[in-house]
Order: sequence, then C-alpha cells, then structure tokens
Amino acid sequence: MESVAHAAVARPRVESSTALPWYLITMIFGSTSILVGIMWDISWHISIGRDTFWSPPHAAVYLGGLLAGLSSGVLALKTTFAGSAEEQALTVRLWGFRAPFGAWVAVWGCFAMLVSAPYDNWWHNAYGLDIGDMTPPHLLLISGIVFIQLGVMMIALSLQNRATPGEMKKLGLAHLYAAGLVLAMLIPVHIIEPNRRHGGFFYQAFAAYLPFLVVSMARSSRMRWAATILSAIYMLVIAIIALWVIPLFPAHPKLGPVNMAITHMAASPFPLLVVFPALAVDFFLQRREGKRAGWLDAAMIGVAFFVIFFIVHWYFAIFQLSPAARNWFFAGDRFYSYAHRPGPHHYQFWWPKEDPMTLQIFGLSVLWSILSTRVGLWWGQWMSKVQR
Repeated sequence: MESVAHAAVARPRVESSTALPWYLITMIFGSTSILVGIMWDISWHISIGRDTFWSPPHAAVYLGGLLAGLSSGVLALKTTFAGSAEEQALTVRLWGFRAPFGAWVAVWGCFAMLVSAPYDNWWHNAYGLDIGDMTPPHLLLISGIVFIQLGVMMIALSLQNRATPGEMKKLGLAHLYAAGLVLAMLIPVHIIEPNRRHGGFFYQAFAAYLPFLVVSMARSSRMRWAATILSAIYMLVIAIIALWVIPLFPAHPKLGPVNMAITHMAASPFPLLVVFPALAVDFFLQRREGKRAGWLDAAMIGVAFFVIFFIVHWYFAIFQLSPAARNWFFAGDRFYSYAHRPGPHHYQFWWPKEDPMTLQIFGLSVLWSILSTRVGLWWGQWMSKVQR
C-alpha cells in the first residue's frame, strides 16, 4: 500500500457541502447497527440463553458489517473507474483498485465477519455449545468488527483532515461519533461491573490502554473538547442502547440452569464515567495546542487521567451497589444473568483478598497511564496528518 500520510499527497480544493458523503453516512449507520447488535446479543445470552445464527441481534451485527463493507467496495469501484485525478490522489492503491485507507480496513473487517459465520456454525456442530466467548470463530468475528469500526473512524478522520472551514464542524463531529463507537467496542462490558471497582485488576487494566484511546482520538481531532465529546458519545450511546431501550423488551430463559427469575432483557452495567478524566485530557491538550507534546505532557495528562478515573469510579461504585441505583436509569441490579445465584454478593465488592487495591498497584497503574498516554500522543499526532 502507498503511504496515507499528509505529506504524500497534494491537497486539492474541496467545495463546502451541507451534507456528509453518502458512503460515510452509510458506514456510520452500519457501525451503529453493529454496536446495537453486539449489546443486544450480550443481553440475549444472559436473559434468554442459547440463540441461533438467525437471531435478531446477529442480523443487526451482520447488516452493519455488510453496509460498511459494501459501501467501501462501491467507493473503491467508483474511485478506481470513475474518480477524478484529484480523488484518486487521495486514495491508497491495492491490487489495482483505489480507495481511502479506511475503506480497505473496513473491507477486510467485513470479509473477516462473513468468514466467521460459517466457521462458527461448523465449530458448534463439531464441539457443541460454547463454554466461553474466546473461541477462534468469535475472535475472528470480533477482529472483523473492530476493523470495521476503525475503518469508519479513519474514513471520517481523513475527510476531517481535508475539510474546508465550512465542513469542519460536521466532519469533526462525524469523526468523534465514529471514535466514540470504537471506544464503546473496546471497553468490555464483562469487566466493568461495579463489584470489581475496589480491586486492583480493574484499575490496572484500564490504565494500560484507556488513556491511549482517549488521548489519541482527541489529539487527532480538529475540534475543541474532543476527548469530552467522544467520551460523552460513548456513555450516551451505551446508556441508550443497553440500559434504557433493550431492557424494555420481555424475555424469559430458555436454557438451564435458571437460578434467577428474568422477565425482561437484562441491561449492561452503567458505562464508565470516562467523561470526567477526559475533561483533564482536553484541558492539557488545549494548553499545548499547536505544540509538539512530549514526556512531560504525557506525565501530566497520564497522572491526571488516572487519579480522576480512580476517584470517580471508586466512589461511584459504592453508589451503584446501593439501593439508590436500583432503578431503570442506573440499572444497579439489572445486569445479572439468569444463571447467577441471587444473594448479597450482588451488592458487595468481589475478591477483596484475592484482588486488593494496594499502594503499589496504584503506583503501577499511574505508570501504565503515563506510558499509555505517551503512545496516545504520538499516535494521535500521526492520525492528525492522515489525508487518504
């Protein structure tokens, strides 16, 4: 592939438009459909149990993948055979075809998703029901989904980086929305239960990669308060889909053992409050706007990010396990599977001895956060130059 960097291509004049490109709208819709299907499928498994390949959540996932993949394919054909010289200059060539880099990423993701479907069906016929989520077919499906989400974000990013002032706001928001969906895909639902938030693993895990995601996406954006906006998008999208809409639908378990009565689709845990440490990211990035960020910036942002993340989630977890959170808005007790045995452990912190939060773990988490931030600053700076 050819380089996708800013310096490798000429920057043509782009006329201002009141609408987003058709392919970006279609890919964003597909990306959203994938996320809806994923959250729906998670709820289906913990509320109903075993599903078939043709279940509604799977249909939403594969519909989204097909929309993103076909849009990218049509864009590649159109650019290759009917594109102007200026349009072709803003693409990457692969096997004789030309398309934006993000389109090729999405095409690969769509292909991986489609291959994973018959592979998963064969796996079930050969080995029966899945004991865990990390089977080879599921890993292939997950990788395809992540690549599609990244491809959509890269498409929006390249358009933002070439935008005229009149287009900047809508393309900048499209980039941040796509980035918010990537953030939603890469924050695993099964490790954000409030019961884990007084243990060391929860904080070490997110300190290792969450600052990288937020900082790199914000650094690549042309909008102010980018980290806050994309974090708010992540929180709002997850809350609407998984906490406030999906639980409205009735559901009953169909696979034993049934240890807890379920009458409606289960919710997911309330999304992480990433918007609060994101405010600190934006504060420091705006102070360094137009300047090259280094290790000192990484240290300040990384420390601020983790300290705020730690304080907010440590105390919010106490609230989430209290009776005050047992309602439709916070879903404090509505994310357990029918297979879980009801009891006081639903409202307690888990593994206080096996997974303690010590001063040593806190310091190691701060170090992880600084390193993650430094890589995020470097990667975000590169993404801010992507034109293809």
